[in-house]
Amino acid sequence: MSRLVSAEDLKQLVQEARQKAVKRNFNQSFELILTFRDIDLKQPLNLNEIVFLPHPFEKKPKICVIASGDLALRARNAGADLVIDGDELDKLANQKRMIRKIASSYDFFLAEASLMPKVGKILGQYFGPRGKMPTPIPPNAPVEQILPRYRSAVRVRSRNQLAAACKVGDEKMADERIIDNALAVVDAVAKKLPIGLKNIGKVVMKLTMSPPSILKLR
Repeated sequence: MSRLVSAEDLKQLVQEARQKAVKRNFNQSFELILTFRDIDLKQPLNLNEIVFLPHPFEKKPKICVIASGDLALRARNAGADLVIDGDELDKLANQKRMIRKIASSYDFFLAEASLMPKVGKILGQYFGPRGKMPTPIPPNAPVEQILPRYRSAVRVRSRNQLAAACKVGDEKMADERIIDNALAVVDAVAKKLPIGLKNIGKVVMKLTMSPPSILKLR
């Protein structure tokens, strides 16, 4: 039977990662890497999960909202980093370079549900391969509450690979917060795997440019 990943396990990994850290001239990120086992890659494993972490990072994700009318206005007032209305979306149809720039510059995308067919037609071929297709929201969505949630989110993605990775903290963040974030990611990913936690073979923690600390699960 596969064991659970405990807070104590992750505490040890975080502490080991700090001990192994190579001093850099920037604030390194804590990266969590999960390697998978007992997965048949003949059956596509397309993991693209947005995980809402209990503790946000100092550098917040950038969010783009594609909406019209009142929803667009409320998104601007709520502090969205970019708001694209229906007319602006139409203008993007012939601006491939701009679409690529937007796709790479923003972390998460939300789109008014009624605009999703147009979003798919204009942006789909650029956003889809990056795993960044917008999340649809209704016109009356409480965007003022949704945006703060996405400020503490990370994307965990794996396309037919036996591993997935994401940021769970940085050098300046307290160990307890990094551990809480890592637990949230492990739990979210396990729920998307065919047999849950039993599909996770190793839990790896490392700072950006430093050696890894590894926990093998049985």
